[in-house]
Amino acid sequence: MNLSLTPMTKDFAQEIDEWHYEGIYSFYDLAEDPDDRQEFLDPASWKDSYFVAIDEGRTLIGYFSFENDGDDLVLGLGMRPDLTGHGLGAEFLEAGLAFARRRYEPRTFRLSVATFNQRAIRVYARIGFVRGRVFQQDTNGGVYEFVEMSRTA
Repeated sequence: MNLSLTPMTKDFAQEIDEWHYEGIYSFYDLAEDPDDRQEFLDPASWKDSYFVAIDEGRTLIGYFSFENDGDDLVLGLGMRPDLTGHGLGAEFLEAGLAFARRRYEPRTFRLSVATFNQRAIRVYARIGFVRGRVFQQDTNGGVYEFVEMSRTA
């Protein structure tokens, strides 16, 4: 999978808005959190922080968001539902990290993931992210447990 990152567009955002994840992963559907969905679909919120990952044929593979927090770069990400669970996560994430290193020059990458998402946690750990604090977050109509993970850039 040869991926490149390009700025988010309205068409890509609308395509992502239609994604539906199966089972417990439906937690990540944009429709599950109206506030997050509204921000995601608003071009004014994209600034220099929302990007899509596309392959050589310009097919949408996933998206990334990046937010500076001191020396840290906080990541958000999502891969197209039909591609999850097939061993592509590490390559997808590495493409986003390489892009972010060049563009933002952070010292550390940081992300948060719902603790039930052991599949993603394994991918993150495999490429060097380590577990940090565990916290509760009010989102998607409930309170969920998340773990923060980080690694050097």
